[in-house]
Amino acid sequence: MKHPVAVVDSTVLRLAGRVMLLATLLTIVLFASASPTRADDGQLLSLLKQPGHVLIMRHTLAPGIGDPDGFVLEDCRTQRNLSESGREQASELGQRLRAGGIETARVYSSRWCRCLDTASGLDLAPVIPLPALDSVFQQRHETEARTRALRDFLANLEPGEPAILVTHQVNVRALTGRSTGSGGGLVINILDPENVQVVGTF
Repeated sequence: MKHPVAVVDSTVLRLAGRVMLLATLLTIVLFASASPTRADDGQLLSLLKQPGHVLIMRHTLAPGIGDPDGFVLEDCRTQRNLSESGREQASELGQRLRAGGIETARVYSSRWCRCLDTASGLDLAPVIPLPALDSVFQQRHETEARTRALRDFLANLEPGEPAILVTHQVNVRALTGRSTGSGGGLVINILDPENVQVVGTF
């Protein structure tokens, strides 16, 4: 016959263990629900299939700032270009877009080589160069005019496949008031191109 105290102690220990297990599981669930994950991509990117939404993104990793003096737009050798990591990043972003339900898209890009290479690295569609996305980093006096051209483009963008715009950090900020890291993107509502609204970060 078991000692009564031993029986009580054993029962208490089992209950305590179950309480601790439940507390641990609850903590994991709450942490997971509060932490952004790539599973959220699908919900965010589904907006791109709805009229009035586009993804505007900064080119992927390209070490340095600006471009060398005397760079030539038509000659990538004279520009700041993507690193190998930047090329891999572009490919990974394309995979994330496809996993999020974006199989094909209209892909527009700045004419700078690092943007064209990012856009082509997504591997979603032939890239369409768009001067309105060209960098204003070393041409700050053109910021207002170029942003105006981009707003006009967005105002006239026909409904259709999801649209992805690849540009530069300064251009993203000029349009949205928000900055992004290399390869970062913003899903924006463009129903009012004069006052675009950021609805999510990719």
